[in-house]
Amino acid sequence: MTPRLARVLLFSTALLTYLADRFAKILAIKTMFPGQSIGVLPGIFHITLVLNKGAAFGILKDQAALFIFLSAFIVTLIILYAWKGRVVSAAPAAALGLVLGGALGNLVDRASYRYVIDYFDFRIWPVFNIADSAICIGVTILALIVLTGNNAKCQSTKIK
Repeated sequence: MTPRLARVLLFSTALLTYLADRFAKILAIKTMFPGQSIGVLPGIFHITLVLNKGAAFGILKDQAALFIFLSAFIVTLIILYAWKGRVVSAAPAAALGLVLGGALGNLVDRASYRYVIDYFDFRIWPVFNIADSAICIGVTILALIVLTGNNAKCQSTKIK
């Protein structure tokens, strides 16, 4: 895969992730009130509107400025890394696209509202959103690439 095609995949994945996240958040905020919970599979899976002022699992509450800075830094790093042609295969491009789209989704929330809109509630886990899922999936894929030794094949983690 050429660096140009990898960039197209990365930024397309980021855009789709961001748009899906925004759509779901807007739908939740327009149709529910904070704390409201709708049982999709009662006792197992609910849609619950939570306005999260912390990081993952609500830790570091009321630290929006820190999270805005860190998110903007990560977004900038991914864009620069991709733009310099360092990503040349599909798996790392898609994984970085998921992280980028998710980071942008939560960054827009924090910059606009000082909290992140969460809504997926499995009752045994803290409430989360599409952006959170995308970041976790993207980071997991990147870790698997490195841990399985596929980073040499992907060439996305090599610094030229």
